[in-house]
Amino acid sequence: MFQDNPLLAQLKQQIQETLPKKEGTIKATEKGFGFLEVDSKTSFFIPPPYMKKCLHGDKVKAIIRTEKEREVAEPEELIEQGLTRFIGRVKLFKGKLNVAPDHPQLKKLSLKAKTRKGIKSDDLKEGDWVVAHLTRHPLKGDNGFFVEISEKITDADDKIAPWWVTLAENDLPNSEPAGIEHWEIKDDADLERIDMTHIPFVTIDGESTKDMDDALYAKKSDNGDFELTIAIADPTAYITPDSEMDKVARERGFTIYLPGRNIPMLPRDLADELCSLMQDEVRPALCCTVTIDKDGVIGDDIRFFAANIKSQARLVYDHVSDWLETGESAHWQPSDEIAQVVRDLYDFSLARANWRETHAVVFPDRPDYRFELSEDNDVVAIHADLRRSANRLVEEAMITANICAGKTLQATFNSGVFNTHAGFKPEKIEDVVKLVNPEGELPFTADSIATLDGFAALRRWLAGQDTSYLDNRIRKSQAYSEIGNQPLPHYAMGLDIYATWTSPIRKYGDMINHRMLKAHILGKAPVQTADDSVGEELATHRKHHKIAERNVSDWLYARTLAEEPTKGTKFNGEIFDINRAGMRVRLLENGAAAFIPGTLILANKERLECNGDNGTVSIDKEVIYRLGDVLEVVLTDVNQENRSLVAKPTQVFEDVKSAEEAQAPTEE
Repeated sequence: MFQDNPLLAQLKQQIQETLPKKEGTIKATEKGFGFLEVDSKTSFFIPPPYMKKCLHGDKVKAIIRTEKEREVAEPEELIEQGLTRFIGRVKLFKGKLNVAPDHPQLKKLSLKAKTRKGIKSDDLKEGDWVVAHLTRHPLKGDNGFFVEISEKITDADDKIAPWWVTLAENDLPNSEPAGIEHWEIKDDADLERIDMTHIPFVTIDGESTKDMDDALYAKKSDNGDFELTIAIADPTAYITPDSEMDKVARERGFTIYLPGRNIPMLPRDLADELCSLMQDEVRPALCCTVTIDKDGVIGDDIRFFAANIKSQARLVYDHVSDWLETGESAHWQPSDEIAQVVRDLYDFSLARANWRETHAVVFPDRPDYRFELSEDNDVVAIHADLRRSANRLVEEAMITANICAGKTLQATFNSGVFNTHAGFKPEKIEDVVKLVNPEGELPFTADSIATLDGFAALRRWLAGQDTSYLDNRIRKSQAYSEIGNQPLPHYAMGLDIYATWTSPIRKYGDMINHRMLKAHILGKAPVQTADDSVGEELATHRKHHKIAERNVSDWLYARTLAEEPTKGTKFNGEIFDINRAGMRVRLLENGAAAFIPGTLILANKERLECNGDNGTVSIDKEVIYRLGDVLEVVLTDVNQENRSLVAKPTQVFEDVKSAEEAQAPTEE
């Protein structure tokens, strides 16, 4: 009777109109309740009954009322749906189709579903992976949640699920683009290709690499200077800017590199065969020749030209590194001519590395972690590959080539596709100075570190410190690297210009730079330029690719390390992030990221402080851990459903005394 009373309904509406309202984002919990996050410091509790009208991630307007002497939020209006297109798993209840979203805060949900036209519901089984779309929402006036399944990704027990699901989640392709039957060179008729097939170019790559896109040659003169020539594979010889293949390449942006497999930007018959700089095969290439003096300074005689080349040795990183570091390799015995080319390339790389260490910025050596997979997609091993002599040799050649391209594009067109970095965020500069130069004794001021030279000098100083604590602290104050069409400096590398052109098989931006460099060679206007939108497009592609790579890695780590908590295996973990809930470490043995909750450091919230701003963990105000510290940990939980790892230090602090003992030097 009361429910149908219009006067009562009117009174209720009047009361609600007088109550305060807040906008915020829904944060769900596994226990059924949630929170309305208004900002970083303000949140309101949402009781379980109210949570039934919203989902984690929804942006809503909510009524704030007092219930049982506590302010609570009741979502009233949907501003932005948090869940639209999503990945989920099929759930069958009494024969009825449901989908559980693949999201840590939504996995316990089971949403009623139907299939889109063309998909048979009978083909879907319990646990199958699907793409779904939320079509009904209670805050839109609908009667409950409802989803539509638009695509089946793969079966429930498919071992390749980590790759296919992650690619679908990020709306990325899972196969190479279709090729064409006959590829033809379609370059400008005026572009003369120099015959350099007699030059002993070499390629140095991984043992399994097929898309070899750079070949190198160097000759050291009697006075110690080097003539370096870099030859780069030339897919733009076959692909014109107005072609369908170019459109596909631009839509992809990059080759997608995932653990154990890659999805190429270009068809494999082009990337792995026709353009790949295979040994003893004549290939079109875009080349750059430049003189590097014995001190590593790049000369002004930069020259770009088109050529036909023939690699005379297909070399492997580890084999060349063994030969350079020990004088011999069990797998490679070079001819005298090739041996001399490699020695000259190596000497060049040492000169350039020394110059960059003195005048620019050299990143610290860290291993690349590589998953070795069996034929049925099980992880056989996780390798920590260190950068060795041959890797550094190629790296120095590529950096030199990209500096030359940047200078040329800037001088000729004042435009191109440039990799840039703006240094510190302007609002953070004063904080950085206070952190690294609190006494004012060092030559680092707000004015100096805002310049390229000052920023690079600070980075070199940080690299020479005994710990990486300060380096880790200031990284949050740095801007992000960007891609744009303006010739701006790259502070993080300590370089005044940088434009990549050395991987056109794998990067669309490099294809644009190839076309502009060819226009430079011909003295013509480019057939394609870098417009204002290209940087944003490429940055978006790169972001999604990195997320996909990380997600697949997390999945494989969880699968591979699932039994480690019961084994009690000890790992060395480097602290790379600290927040108020705990700290995150990178396991140095395999590269996996694990979270250490504060409760597993010390089960006393009053005495423990995890300070993200300072990058420290303290007990009773005594710092026990800092960013960059390496500690011994064991895994306590591996959640394969959420693909997450939880760890704890092998040294668990019970009191201040034990904390002090842990930091004290051990007596022999």
